[in-house]
Amino acid sequence: MSQQPTHEGGLLYRETPSQTAGPYVHIGLALDVAGLPLRDEEIWSRMAAPEAEGELIELVGTVIDGNGDPVRDAFIEAWQADANGDFQPDFDLQKPFNSFGRSATTADGDSEWSFTTVKPGRVPAANGKPMAPHVCLAVFARGINIQLNTRLYFDDEAEANAACPVLNAVESPARRETLIARREEADGKVRYRLDIRLQGEGETVFFDF
Repeated sequence: MSQQPTHEGGLLYRETPSQTAGPYVHIGLALDVAGLPLRDEEIWSRMAAPEAEGELIELVGTVIDGNGDPVRDAFIEAWQADANGDFQPDFDLQKPFNSFGRSATTADGDSEWSFTTVKPGRVPAANGKPMAPHVCLAVFARGINIQLNTRLYFDDEAEANAACPVLNAVESPARRETLIARREEADGKVRYRLDIRLQGEGETVFFDF
């Protein structure tokens, strides 16, 4: 909150204006991308080690603006359950799995974000019905005042997706498709790709939570 003097000499508190993430989010939260020395414990894109329980996978994608161009300074946070459908709230690099991770697109190369993790198990929605396996994503970038919240679902979980109460709250089947990551296999690794479109044709579904 900002402080401004009143005519009586007291202080009047007003809400500080919203600001976008700007070009500096990498400096504070994506040190490797910014070319800065890493902290002793860095929350980054490796959410799971090879010994983690479950299927080890990679999540990859780009962030695309309304002109169809890649956003090269976007910052992504991911939050998910482990393979058993349990969340691990305490971050510790020594653990084989952490529920929280961060990634960023870059000005060089293909400008992709990526995570190494495990395929999550199913967790119940607020009404108790099981949701399909998914990863929650938050998108930060210049021009975005408040982070955009979306989800990544898996194309090889068709039965679970069809019964998911959150996914099916999106009425349009075409809009639901913007949340479905496509399975790929490259170099012996299982990878799921989801491109996040901020505006325009094929705009990704964003949730208000």
